[in-house]
Amino acid sequence: MTIFQASDLATKRTEVLQAARDGKAVIRDPQGQGLVMLPEKELQNLEKYSQWSVQLERLRRIVNSGRRPSVAELGELAWLRVFDNEDLESFCEDLSDQLIACSADGDYSQLDQMIKEWKITAGQLEDPLRKRILLRNGVDSTALTDAVPPAEQDVTQ
Repeated sequence: MTIFQASDLATKRTEVLQAARDGKAVIRDPQGQGLVMLPEKELQNLEKYSQWSVQLERLRRIVNSGRRPSVAELGELAWLRVFDNEDLESFCEDLSDQLIACSADGDYSQLDQMIKEWKITAGQLEDPLRKRILLRNGVDSTALTDAVPPAEQDVTQ
């Protein structure tokens, strides 16, 4: 991290920009406040990490209370309402693992993919028939029948 003065923006603009591209450039304004320049992608990553970390902590507190969360408590995560507490715990673990991995990699695309997959699953569970199929414990063998070849049909020309 390189520290510059406000006057350096005019006299050393290429150095300031290069320091910002390389990670961080701190510019001290005349009042002594530090202003940080960094690549936009880094800022987006920090914002995403902050947003999902807060959501994770809120959800963990609700789930750890042992009661079913209300839609109001879930807030922006209301799409999780179709899951039971065991699934919510799994979501928390997945989210925690992704936050750690994405932070280490500096790439949050896998987090976005994980959230998308959970939302798709939640959407499927909204449909009662799909929910019954997805949550079924095994296959009822009495409901199965042997396949019968189709009957040959006369083809006339």
